[in-house]
Amino acid sequence: MGNFAANEGLSIFVILVWLGINAFLFVHYYNAFLIDRFYYTRVILGHALSWARAPAACLNFNCMLILLPVCRNLLSFLRGSIQCCSRTAARQLDRNITFHKLVAYMIAFHTAVHIIAHLFNFERFMDAQLEANTSSLTHVLSLIGNRENESFLNPIRSDKTTQTIVMFTTVAGLTGVVITLALILIITSSMEVIRRSYFEVFWFTHHLFIVFFIGLVLHGIGRIVRGQTPASLEHHKPLKCHSRFEEWGRIADCPEPEFAGNPPMTWKWVVGPMFLYLCERLVRFYRSQQKVVITKVVMHPSKTLELQMKKKGFKMEVGQYIFMQCPSISQLEWHPFTLTSAPEEDHFSVHIRIVGDWTQALYSACGGDKTDGQEAWELPKMAVDGPFGTASEDVFRYEVVMLVGAGIGVTPFASILKSVWYKHVQQNTNVFTKKIYFYWLCPETQAFEWFADLLQSLERQMNEKNMRDFLSYNIYLTRWKDTEAAHFRVHHEAENDPITGLKQKTLYGKPNWDNEFNAIATSHPGCKVGVFLCGPPLLAKALEKQCLTQSQAGAEFIFNKENF
Repeated sequence: MGNFAANEGLSIFVILVWLGINAFLFVHYYNAFLIDRFYYTRVILGHALSWARAPAACLNFNCMLILLPVCRNLLSFLRGSIQCCSRTAARQLDRNITFHKLVAYMIAFHTAVHIIAHLFNFERFMDAQLEANTSSLTHVLSLIGNRENESFLNPIRSDKTTQTIVMFTTVAGLTGVVITLALILIITSSMEVIRRSYFEVFWFTHHLFIVFFIGLVLHGIGRIVRGQTPASLEHHKPLKCHSRFEEWGRIADCPEPEFAGNPPMTWKWVVGPMFLYLCERLVRFYRSQQKVVITKVVMHPSKTLELQMKKKGFKMEVGQYIFMQCPSISQLEWHPFTLTSAPEEDHFSVHIRIVGDWTQALYSACGGDKTDGQEAWELPKMAVDGPFGTASEDVFRYEVVMLVGAGIGVTPFASILKSVWYKHVQQNTNVFTKKIYFYWLCPETQAFEWFADLLQSLERQMNEKNMRDFLSYNIYLTRWKDTEAAHFRVHHEAENDPITGLKQKTLYGKPNWDNEFNAIATSHPGCKVGVFLCGPPLLAKALEKQCLTQSQAGAEFIFNKENF
């Protein structure tokens, strides 16, 4: 229970508060349209009026939130500000993308409810206009406004039109269609399969949020939801006068009611976040204009490109990431990459696996396809935004640490392990961390090669300083060919591992996490163990489950996942 509270307690509290505010807004605004002012509107529309307005209020609230989790500079500032006070609170900021997705799902849900309710509303507005029965209150209400300078209730002013025409000729209808189409494209292009296979599609369609917010602010200008004016309510009481509608205007107690539309309110909800996001983009633009120099290009096996760069004033912490742009490839595309260098180094570096069009183009631009290398002046210009904070920044705040990387997901831990190496070389005695368990799961032998040099240096350094127990590393090969298996069997008895060159032998298959967690909990009773993962969702679920359920020997496991 303690592990569950430590890992999920604050997250669940935040989600419950968010859901509670959504529920409150829905109920409050549903009831707000059941008052006398909207009595005659409900005569035409029924409760579909409240069913349209309640989700609209929730949409305003969630559209206010949707931009905040992607204000990376704001989050980095908040993370640094509250980290010293509450590690748990700082960890919630690492789940910004998860919250961003939850808010997007809520926006989609309330949009669907809002649209369905308004489809009923337009149908009823149209029916009331076409009824042609002066003994019907709904038709009489629809006729109000036909005279010059007279207020109206029914926004459909003619019986010679259709709902489709109204939809595409009114501000509310047209902006509603644009908003809906933009939202559908944004959500569908955000699916995992599209985001990973066609990142450019995801990137460009996501910028339809600009169209979405413009349409959202303009949507209420048409004021199609109308109610009785306060001045009219003083003289015309709908509960008393609705049954005497044939005498309206002829008796003093029931003058003809006057109506007005609700003023647009959405801009009041979203103007603050929109301003913050604009400032965010201006900061990103300024930083992206600063000169970046590529000092070294390394082509690693398994098509992994290492770029070492320098930028004036660039300062980083372990595990942080940057966004990179190559103008010669695309002026608009920015891609996130984890920093693999240590803060103690005089440069910053990234390792890029070549898996898509953009990375392939960058690989070619850096001379990856050439056999004779490339001159420095031929290297492409790069723009860098960042660095931005992640969960891995907290790694040295734990006495015991588990680092779990899968494939190229090992990159944030390269920065951590390099920093560990530098701290011990410099004999830094302020390192709080006393033990690191490092797990690397990889499906192919070539992927180990670019990281093996660092591990060999660490292994040698720990042995020289008699600190073999400080770093325990377990490298797993999860897939192999028959020919490779034969080679492994022949060289298994060699002093160094045939794959990595380390004294610690490579393991085959996948870790038994029950055994691993049990062993760590038994070795470190009463300790808080920071578990850091950069890997696929299935592995994240497995590790998070272990953190929530393991409590052997009193160890408490705190789960952290790289999420950007």
